[in-house]
Amino acid sequence: MTKRIKITLSVVSIVAVGLLGLAGTTTNYFEIAKNIEIYANVYKELNTYYVDDLDPAKLMKIGIDAMTESCDPFTNYISEADIETYRISSTGKYGGVGFRTENHNGGEVVIIETYNGSPAEKANLKTGDVLVKVDGKPVKGKNDEQLSDILQGSPGSKVSMTIRRAGTSKEETLDITREEVKIPNVPYSGMLNENIGYVTLTTFTEDAGENVAKAVRDLKAKNNLKGLVFDLRYNGGGLLTEAVNVVNVFEPKNIDVVSMRSKVKDWDKNFKTMNAAIDADLPIVVLVNHGSASASEIVSGALQDLDRAVIMGEKSYGKGLVQNTKPVGYGAQLKLTTAKYYIPSGRCIQSVMYKKGEAVDIPDSLKNAFKTKNGRTVFDGGGIAPDVKVESIKDGAFLLALEKQHQIFDFATEFRLKNEKIAGDAKTFRMTDADYQNFIGFLTKRNFKYETETEKLLKELDAKAKSEKLEAVLQTEISALRSKIVTEKQNDLVKYKADLMKILQKEIVSRYYAQNGKIEHSLATDKEITEAISLLNDATRYKKILGIK
Repeated sequence: MTKRIKITLSVVSIVAVGLLGLAGTTTNYFEIAKNIEIYANVYKELNTYYVDDLDPAKLMKIGIDAMTESCDPFTNYISEADIETYRISSTGKYGGVGFRTENHNGGEVVIIETYNGSPAEKANLKTGDVLVKVDGKPVKGKNDEQLSDILQGSPGSKVSMTIRRAGTSKEETLDITREEVKIPNVPYSGMLNENIGYVTLTTFTEDAGENVAKAVRDLKAKNNLKGLVFDLRYNGGGLLTEAVNVVNVFEPKNIDVVSMRSKVKDWDKNFKTMNAAIDADLPIVVLVNHGSASASEIVSGALQDLDRAVIMGEKSYGKGLVQNTKPVGYGAQLKLTTAKYYIPSGRCIQSVMYKKGEAVDIPDSLKNAFKTKNGRTVFDGGGIAPDVKVESIKDGAFLLALEKQHQIFDFATEFRLKNEKIAGDAKTFRMTDADYQNFIGFLTKRNFKYETETEKLLKELDAKAKSEKLEAVLQTEISALRSKIVTEKQNDLVKYKADLMKILQKEIVSRYYAQNGKIEHSLATDKEITEAISLLNDATRYKKILGIK
C-alpha cells in the first residue's frame, strides 16, 4: 500500500472514531461505525487494486457528492477550490473585472452584462463583445466556473484579455487591473409616479437590509412617498439575517419574523427585528413569482402574516429549509440543511418533502391552515400564495427557442451596431412596426427553427406506428396534424408580437442604458407594476385585502 493511501485511510479512521463519539448518544451508533469501516475498506481496495490509477481526492469527492445528493438539492460539499465561488454568493464581493458571460454560437464566451463602476465598464467592454483569450490562452467553450478561476484574483493584480468587438472580426488585447467588485443587491430604486416608489432587491447578500433601508429613506426624503412597490421577483434568497433586516425596514423593533427548528434542539432559534422601522405605516405591494425563494419567502411571508403588505404576482418557489456550513478539514466546507424555518403565523412554506434525495410534492390533504395578524387564512406547504394573483408572460416553445438560440440577444446587439441612438429615453423607447419586420427578416436570414413538444410526440408516435406496422393506417392523420402545427408555428410571430416586442425593447434598451435602463424600461411596460400602482392608489381595496377595519 502506498504512503498516500495509508495516510488517507488513517484520516478516515480518525473521522470514524470521531463519529462514533458523537453517535454514542444515538441508537444506531453500531450501524454508523460499521458502514464507515465498509466505506474505508472499499476506498482502500479501489485505490490498491483497480486496474488504472485513480485520483484519491476525486474518488472521495464522488462518494461525498453521492451522499449529499441523497439528502436534498441544498446539501452540498464545497471543496477548497469552490470556496471562493461560495463566498461570492454570500457576500456579493470578489476580486475581478466585473462582467457576466454566456456561451453562444458553439461555445464563444459572450459578455452579456458589465457592472456599474467595474474595471470592465472602465475598459469600455460592451454587451455582445466576445472574450477570446485570457492571459494569451483561448477561453472558447469554458463555463462560468472555469472562467472564474482564471479571471478572479487579488485586487490590484493585472489580467490580459483579448476581445473581439461585437459585429467585427478585429481583435484587441487589453490589460485590465482587477478591483474588488461588489455586485449590487439593490440595483435600482426610483419613483413610478409622483407618489409611488419602487425598490428592487435581487439577492440577500451582505447589507441587503441596510441598502433597502437607504433606498426607502432616499425616496422619502426626496419625494412625497405614499406607497411602495417592493420587487422580489426572481430573487433566489441568501442570508437569513438579511431577510430579518429587510422586514425590519417596515416593521418596528421586537417583532417575530422567523424561527428555525432543527433536530438539534440547541440550534432552535427565533429571529426578531432589532431596530426601529424606517416606515411602519407606508402601504406596500410586494411582487413575487416562481423564482422568489428562501429569504425572499421569509420577507414576503412575514409581511403577509403580519398584514403589513399585499403580496402580488405568482406563487413563490417554496423553500423553507435552512442551510449552515460546517468545516470538514483542509479548507473544505459542508453546506447542509439543518432546520426548517417558520414565519410569524407558525407556518412553514416548504413545498416539497425529500425522500432519498427525491422531491415529493406535499399533498393538499397534508397542508394546514393558519391565521394572519388580522385573521386572514393562509396555508403552509406550498410557497407564498399571492393575495392578488397576476400571471406573467408564459414562455411557450417559441419564446423559449428564441431565448435559447440567443436570437433576441443577437438582434439587440445588431440593432445597436446599426443605430447610434434610439428614439426617446430608456422609459419611452418603443419599437416600430418596421423594427419588428426587421426582426422577422433577421430570423429568416438566420434560418431560425424550433420544435414544439407536440412535434416531438408526433415523432415518437410515427416511430411507434412504424414499429407496430400501423404506419399505413395512421399516416394520413399524422401528416394532417404535422401540417396544422406548421401552419400554427407560422403564425407565432403574429400571435406573440405584443409580448415579443416588450422583450425585444428591454434587450435593446440595455445596449444603450445598461442595467438601470433595462429596469426603467420594464417598469413602464410591466403589467404587475401597473396593477400594483392601481392597488396602492385605491386605499379602500388595499385595506380590504389586508383585513384592516
